[in-house]
Amino acid sequence: MQELTLQTVQFAEYIQANAQLYTMRNEADLSPSAVAHFVRGELASSLRSRKPYNVNLLLGGVDPITHKPSLYWLDYLASLAPVPYAAHGYAQYVSRTPSLLRLPLTHNSRYYCLSILDKHHHPDITLGQGIKILTLCTDELKRRLPIDFKGMIVKAVTKDGIVDIEFDDDKVVKSA
Repeated sequence: MQELTLQTVQFAEYIQANAQLYTMRNEADLSPSAVAHFVRGELASSLRSRKPYNVNLLLGGVDPITHKPSLYWLDYLASLAPVPYAAHGYAQYVSRTPSLLRLPLTHNSRYYCLSILDKHHHPDITLGQGIKILTLCTDELKRRLPIDFKGMIVKAVTKDGIVDIEFDDDKVVKSA
Protein backbone atom coordinates (compact mmCIF):
# COMPACT_ATOMS: atom_id res chain seq x y z
CA MET A 1 0.00 0.00 0.00
CA GLN A 2 2.84 2.40 0.81
CA GLU A 3 4.32 1.82 -2.66
CA LEU A 4 1.04 2.96 -4.26
CA THR A 5 0.99 6.07 -2.06
CA LEU A 6 4.59 6.93 -2.99
CA GLN A 7 3.82 6.36 -6.66
CA THR A 8 0.84 8.74 -6.43
CA VAL A 9 2.93 11.43 -4.73
CA GLN A 10 5.75 10.99 -7.26
CA PHE A 11 3.32 11.25 -10.18
CA ALA A 12 1.64 14.36 -8.73
CA GLU A 13 5.03 16.05 -8.21
CA TYR A 14 6.06 15.15 -11.77
CA ILE A 15 2.88 16.67 -13.22
CA GLN A 16 3.18 19.79 -11.04
CA ALA A 17 6.82 20.32 -12.02
CA ASN A 18 6.06 19.97 -15.74
CA ALA A 19 3.09 22.37 -15.53
CA GLN A 20 5.32 24.93 -13.76
CA LEU A 21 8.06 24.43 -16.37
CA TYR A 22 5.56 25.06 -19.17
CA THR A 23 4.36 28.23 -17.41
CA MET A 24 7.91 29.54 -17.01
CA ARG A 25 8.92 28.77 -20.60
CA ASN A 26 5.78 30.15 -22.24
CA GLU A 27 4.75 32.84 -19.72
CA ALA A 28 1.20 31.52 -19.75
CA ASP A 29 -0.75 29.41 -17.28
CA LEU A 30 -2.16 26.09 -18.44
CA SER A 31 -5.90 25.61 -18.30
CA PRO A 32 -7.29 22.66 -16.33
CA SER A 33 -8.23 21.08 -19.65
CA ALA A 34 -4.64 21.35 -20.92
CA VAL A 35 -3.26 19.84 -17.70
CA ALA A 36 -5.84 17.02 -17.85
CA HIS A 37 -4.85 16.18 -21.42
CA PHE A 38 -1.15 16.31 -20.50
CA VAL A 39 -1.81 13.92 -17.59
CA ARG A 40 -3.75 11.62 -19.89
CA GLY A 41 -0.83 11.57 -22.35
CA GLU A 42 1.63 10.75 -19.56
CA LEU A 43 -0.60 7.94 -18.25
CA ALA A 44 -0.99 6.55 -21.79
CA SER A 45 2.79 6.60 -22.32
CA SER A 46 3.41 4.92 -18.97
CA LEU A 47 0.99 2.10 -19.91
CA ARG A 48 3.50 1.03 -22.56
CA SER A 49 6.42 0.97 -20.11
CA ARG A 50 7.60 -1.79 -17.79
CA LYS A 51 6.37 0.10 -14.72
CA PRO A 52 3.12 1.91 -15.53
CA TYR A 53 1.65 4.37 -13.06
CA ASN A 54 -1.23 2.90 -11.06
CA VAL A 55 -2.98 6.22 -10.44
CA ASN A 56 -6.66 7.17 -10.46
CA LEU A 57 -7.33 10.85 -9.99
CA LEU A 58 -9.71 13.76 -10.07
CA LEU A 59 -8.26 16.95 -11.50
CA GLY A 60 -10.06 20.21 -10.93
CA GLY A 61 -9.32 23.84 -11.51
CA VAL A 62 -10.49 27.20 -12.75
CA ASP A 63 -9.58 28.31 -16.27
CA PRO A 64 -7.35 31.42 -16.03
CA ILE A 65 -9.01 33.05 -19.07
CA THR A 66 -12.70 32.16 -18.82
CA HIS A 67 -12.76 31.83 -14.98
CA LYS A 68 -14.96 28.74 -15.40
CA PRO A 69 -14.43 25.73 -13.13
CA SER A 70 -13.86 22.26 -14.50
CA LEU A 71 -13.37 18.77 -13.11
CA TYR A 72 -11.83 15.79 -14.89
CA TRP A 73 -11.89 12.11 -13.97
CA LEU A 74 -8.83 10.06 -15.00
CA ASP A 75 -7.96 6.44 -14.33
CA TYR A 76 -4.82 4.34 -14.56
CA LEU A 77 -5.74 3.23 -18.11
CA ALA A 78 -5.57 6.88 -19.26
CA SER A 79 -9.34 7.29 -19.60
CA LEU A 80 -10.30 10.97 -19.36
CA ALA A 81 -13.77 12.40 -18.88
CA PRO A 82 -14.95 15.90 -17.98
CA VAL A 83 -17.55 15.58 -15.20
CA PRO A 84 -19.73 17.98 -13.17
CA TYR A 85 -19.01 15.93 -10.00
CA ALA A 86 -17.29 12.64 -9.26
CA ALA A 87 -16.48 10.00 -6.68
CA HIS A 88 -13.60 7.52 -6.58
CA GLY A 89 -13.46 4.38 -4.52
CA TYR A 90 -10.51 2.80 -2.73
CA ALA A 91 -9.77 5.69 -0.33
CA GLN A 92 -9.86 8.39 -2.95
CA TYR A 93 -12.08 11.50 -3.02
CA VAL A 94 -15.56 12.79 -3.71
CA SER A 95 -15.67 16.10 -5.60
CA ARG A 96 -17.88 18.68 -7.19
CA THR A 97 -17.30 21.88 -9.11
CA PRO A 98 -16.81 24.85 -8.70
CA SER A 99 -15.05 23.81 -5.52
CA LEU A 100 -13.16 20.58 -5.16
CA LEU A 101 -14.54 18.94 -2.02
CA ARG A 102 -12.76 15.81 -0.83
CA LEU A 103 -13.41 13.05 1.67
CA PRO A 104 -12.02 9.54 2.24
CA LEU A 105 -14.01 6.75 0.58
CA THR A 106 -13.90 2.99 0.39
CA HIS A 107 -14.69 0.74 -2.55
CA ASN A 108 -18.51 0.77 -2.65
CA SER A 109 -19.05 4.10 -0.93
CA ARG A 110 -18.81 5.93 -4.24
CA TYR A 111 -22.30 4.64 -5.06
CA TYR A 112 -23.73 6.21 -1.93
CA CYS A 113 -22.12 9.54 -2.70
CA LEU A 114 -22.91 9.48 -6.42
CA SER A 115 -26.61 8.99 -5.73
CA ILE A 116 -26.58 11.98 -3.36
CA LEU A 117 -24.64 14.06 -5.90
CA ASP A 118 -27.04 12.99 -8.68
CA LYS A 119 -29.98 14.19 -6.63
CA HIS A 120 -28.60 17.45 -5.25
CA HIS A 121 -26.07 18.79 -7.78
CA HIS A 122 -27.06 21.56 -10.19
CA PRO A 123 -24.91 23.76 -12.48
CA ASP A 124 -25.26 26.95 -10.39
CA ILE A 125 -24.35 25.37 -7.04
CA THR A 126 -22.71 27.58 -4.41
CA LEU A 127 -19.93 26.65 -2.02
CA GLY A 128 -22.40 26.63 0.90
CA GLN A 129 -24.69 24.23 -0.94
CA GLY A 130 -21.67 22.07 -1.76
CA ILE A 131 -20.75 21.88 1.92
CA LYS A 132 -24.31 20.76 2.72
CA ILE A 133 -24.03 18.02 0.08
CA LEU A 134 -20.66 17.00 1.52
CA THR A 135 -22.33 16.71 4.93
CA LEU A 136 -25.02 14.48 3.41
CA CYS A 137 -22.30 12.30 1.86
CA THR A 138 -20.32 11.94 5.09
CA ASP A 139 -23.49 11.20 7.06
CA GLU A 140 -24.42 8.45 4.59
CA LEU A 141 -20.93 6.96 4.75
CA LYS A 142 -20.98 6.99 8.55
CA ARG A 143 -24.36 5.24 8.46
CA ARG A 144 -23.44 2.51 5.99
CA LEU A 145 -19.75 1.80 6.41
CA PRO A 146 -17.88 0.39 9.38
CA ILE A 147 -15.14 3.05 9.32
CA ASP A 148 -14.15 5.48 11.99
CA PHE A 149 -13.71 8.92 10.44
CA LYS A 150 -10.69 10.59 12.00
CA GLY A 151 -11.52 13.98 10.54
CA MET A 152 -11.40 15.46 7.08
CA ILE A 153 -9.52 18.19 5.31
CA VAL A 154 -11.75 20.11 2.92
CA LYS A 155 -10.34 22.51 0.36
CA ALA A 156 -12.00 24.63 -2.31
CA VAL A 157 -10.37 25.36 -5.64
CA THR A 158 -11.43 28.89 -6.63
CA LYS A 159 -10.28 31.44 -9.20
CA ASP A 160 -8.18 32.96 -6.38
CA GLY A 161 -6.42 29.68 -5.54
CA ILE A 162 -6.91 26.86 -3.06
CA VAL A 163 -8.74 27.73 0.15
CA ASP A 164 -9.01 25.62 3.33
CA ILE A 165 -12.63 25.14 4.40
CA GLU A 166 -13.70 24.62 8.01
CA PHE A 167 -15.71 21.38 8.14
CA ASP A 168 -17.08 19.78 11.30
CA ASP A 169 -17.62 16.06 10.75
CA ASP A 170 -17.60 15.02 14.41
CA LYS A 171 -21.35 14.52 14.79
CA VAL A 172 -22.56 11.00 15.46
CA VAL A 173 -25.01 9.71 12.86
CA LYS A 174 -27.66 7.19 13.87
CA SER A 175 -28.26 4.31 11.49
CA ALA A 176 -31.64 4.15 9.76
